[in-house]
Amino acid sequence: MLAFSLASLHDHLDQYFWPFLRMLALFGAAPVFSEKQINARVKIALAFITSFLLAPQLPDSGISIASLEGFWAICQQLIIGIAIGLSVQLIFVAVRHAGEIISMQMGLSFAMIYDPSGGPSMPVVSRLLNLFVTLLFLIFNGHLYMIEVLANSFEIFPVSGTPMGPGGFYALTKSAGMIFSYGLMLGLPVVTLLLCLNLSLGLLNRLTPQLSIFVIGFPVSLVIGMMAMSLVMYTLSPFFENMMGDVFEQLIVILTKFR
Repeated sequence: MLAFSLASLHDHLDQYFWPFLRMLALFGAAPVFSEKQINARVKIALAFITSFLLAPQLPDSGISIASLEGFWAICQQLIIGIAIGLSVQLIFVAVRHAGEIISMQMGLSFAMIYDPSGGPSMPVVSRLLNLFVTLLFLIFNGHLYMIEVLANSFEIFPVSGTPMGPGGFYALTKSAGMIFSYGLMLGLPVVTLLLCLNLSLGLLNRLTPQLSIFVIGFPVSLVIGMMAMSLVMYTLSPFFENMMGDVFEQLIVILTKFR
């Protein structure tokens, strides 16, 4: 008959508790896993399963949960998990930002739709691009790479009671600039084409005032914009793959500067 002592139970609890916290914070902030459609029990179960597989490979931290050092370590695990999840979320926000720019130029900014993942409402083009990149994220095994980065984070920043460096917070804030850079790069071809179309329509309106440009302007912009978006779809996959590579490289830098 197996017998467990209170001391051994406490040691096992300390061993599995820290990776469980970091995994749970990741699943609460990471794309796909943070969707409201996924039940909280599913997130807890996923965090428990992954921590159960990961914890035996980690060294003993020697930190007691019921202590001041343990409270600080709890805060560290939550911050690291949320930082990884938010960093990966940046590529999705960049794509939504590109959709908002394209929608504004196409005249579809008024066509808003409720989106539980992107916010209370977002343009239809942003919602469409968000669905595409979510499928690409799963096809490229981005969710597995994200869990791998978190598993490697225990080597870069192990569980300890030492203070976290401020450089990681600065690097995380600085990496948010990719929302505007990548979003503009993705939407720039369509925006440039529609800008040339608007200039042509304006010039045509000055040359032939009797022609009502405002009547044909919106349908022409809509048709040209949809055609341009259909061509951009061919480059969306490699562009999103490059964004994923840059984000995961930036994650290593952020975790390193936390030390």
